Amino acid sequence: MVALQPSLFDPDRPVVRSLAARPGERGDVEETRLDLGQGAWLVLVRSWVLGADQLFGELLDTVPWRAAERPMYDRVVAVPRLLAWYGASDPLPHPALAEARAVLNARFRPVLGEALRTVGLCCYRDGRDSVAWHGDTIGRGATEDTVVAILSLGATRRFLLRPRGGGATWRFDLASGDLLVMGGSCQRTFEHAVPKTQRPVRPRISVQFRPVGVR
Repeated sequence: MVALQPSLFDPDRPVVRSLAARPGERGDVEETRLDLGQGAWLVLVRSWVLGADQLFGELLDTVPWRAAERPMYDRVVAVPRLLAWYGASDPLPHPALAEARAVLNARFRPVLGEALRTVGLCCYRDGRDSVAWHGDTIGRGATEDTVVAILSLGATRRFLLRPRGGGATWRFDLASGDLLVMGGSCQRTFEHAVPKTQRPVRPRISVQFRPVGVR
């Protein structure tokens, strides 16, 4: 896999910018909050992590990526992305991810009532890699409100969100360093996806921060 060339304006190391301590206050970055209905909400933060392409390259090279398979109808197929998973007690592969988790918990733990503790990573190698429509409903996300925060690194890819059962689709082009947080009932009342694209795109890494018991 080929890493992105870092921007000339990136700092010497990845920098996680602060978020507002609570709704209505200001942090180092501007937040866009969307109330989606049905108790679901979303927060979008552009350029949350400075030096994101450097972080992308280091994760691409050092994370022990694994390929996975899943059953589909009467056959087993390859999952169209590479995966890695870090439990609540596992050391994270880069100190910037521990810093990002701490900043997220300072902002969202009062809302959620518990900490974001696990970290999952997906590597989309090119435009053929994707994730189909789904909600993070393995575990408590199927019945409880929760928070899932996604840090996007590397190539810009489209992130889609729609209500379960049909309705208007929200489209977000997530660039390197952008943060998207889904909260409230979002995992059980909405679905999200990263579609395939025929455009030539470099790899992308998605970093997902979740509470224990939500997948």
